[in-house]
Amino acid sequence: MRDFENRAGVAIVSGGSGGIGAAVCRRLAAAGSAVALTYRQNKDQADAVAAELAAHGVTVATDRLDLADAAATSGYVQSVLARFDAVHTVVHCAGPHVPMVHLSRVSPERLREQLDTDAAAFFNLLHAALPALRDSRGSAVAVTTAATSRYPVRDGLSAGPKAAVEALARAFAAEEGRFGVRVNCVGPGMLTDGMSARLMASGDLDRRALDAAMANIPLRTFGTSEDVAEAVCFLASDRARFITGQKLDIDGGYGI
Repeated sequence: MRDFENRAGVAIVSGGSGGIGAAVCRRLAAAGSAVALTYRQNKDQADAVAAELAAHGVTVATDRLDLADAAATSGYVQSVLARFDAVHTVVHCAGPHVPMVHLSRVSPERLREQLDTDAAAFFNLLHAALPALRDSRGSAVAVTTAATSRYPVRDGLSAGPKAAVEALARAFAAEEGRFGVRVNCVGPGMLTDGMSARLMASGDLDRRALDAAMANIPLRTFGTSEDVAEAVCFLASDRARFITGQKLDIDGGYGI
């Protein structure tokens, strides 16, 4: 479906170099949207995603951005508006690798850093983009985690800050609906790529943990970044025009 073919402007995808972010960029592009993606460190991967989209005739821009820097984030959004005239969608996929560790082993400094790179980063981006989203009557989607619905032990460093993102998303939805702006969240569960793949590669999730996770998923399978991207693009599209302030878990039924 070419949901965004007739929408003026661009979709901003923070963290577009990551597994989920790249899948979101591809799905938005396939739906007819120009894409402005950001990355924090992985320039090579961001350039690879951009080259892939450009090869299919998609208008795409890449920029390095530290979302924890409010001034830089505001400047970035203004630069996007200067280049594309409008912003119809914001998708927040950015977030660093988060190790699985008991909260008793997390220092206050580490938690504060995670809150900055998750909750404050989302606030900085959406706050800066609000005037443009009001003008376009656009939407925003934050990619969070299914762990805010059903908590897996040792995932507090991720689930806590992302719960703050979800609370902010609901607040923005309640306050900005009068301007036609919608804000929703998508909560990925266990995936074969993205953050889950990094946790497997790092050893944070061993075979026993993976088997236990699978046993708790009614569909008895892990998802993919493409599954998450489909949900993101649905919520961002006019097909979801009467949905706001909601969270959709893409978790194979884990949260049941």
